[in-house]
Amino acid sequence: MPPRLPPDRPMPIGFAATCLRATLYILLVAGIAQGVYYEAFTLPDIRFSERGFTELAQSGLLALSTLLLLYVRVGLRELPQVSLLLLAIVASSLVREQDALLDARVFDGAWQLLVALIILPSLYGVIRHRREFASQFAGYANSLSFGLFAAGFLTTYVFSRLYGRQDFWRAVLQEHYLRDFKSAAEEVVELFGYALILIAMIELALLARRWALARRAG
Repeated sequence: MPPRLPPDRPMPIGFAATCLRATLYILLVAGIAQGVYYEAFTLPDIRFSERGFTELAQSGLLALSTLLLLYVRVGLRELPQVSLLLLAIVASSLVREQDALLDARVFDGAWQLLVALIILPSLYGVIRHRREFASQFAGYANSLSFGLFAAGFLTTYVFSRLYGRQDFWRAVLQEHYLRDFKSAAEEVVELFGYALILIAMIELALLARRWALARRAG
């Protein structure tokens, strides 16, 4: 099956639009960093906890990313198989961030069940339509959105986990070790990774919208 949109189809972005988006992304990242700074200095009782700014911001970024993917998949109807896989990853991460709430209010292990209910059917759908997925991915892989998503995924799911290892922080801080140091390092890096994923989903939504408009015009 041919790609829904040829990967080499020109979709130029104006310099002014690029500068505007870059400025907005800088403000987003700066705002997140300032929020973490505020949390550290003014919220000592809840900082880097489930009720702190960092944890709530992580959920907010993932929720926005989920909504953008639903817009791409349901609203624009572009890249249905690629967006399905991305949606499964992002929505599962959103559920995972609510693990403490789900364990307390529903039952212990509720988040694992919900993640399985999201991931398994999505993987089945992607595998069942693997040729369509491969065709769509060929176009998406060359986009800015994919590069940003890959960077966010590696930051969140690989680097933050390794960087936040307790043994590492014990070796660095030695007798001054406190769990707060380790938690702050891991959670803030994870938050930045989610910010990259949100920016990737914004870029995907803009790209899919341009594709949809071009398809209607053509």
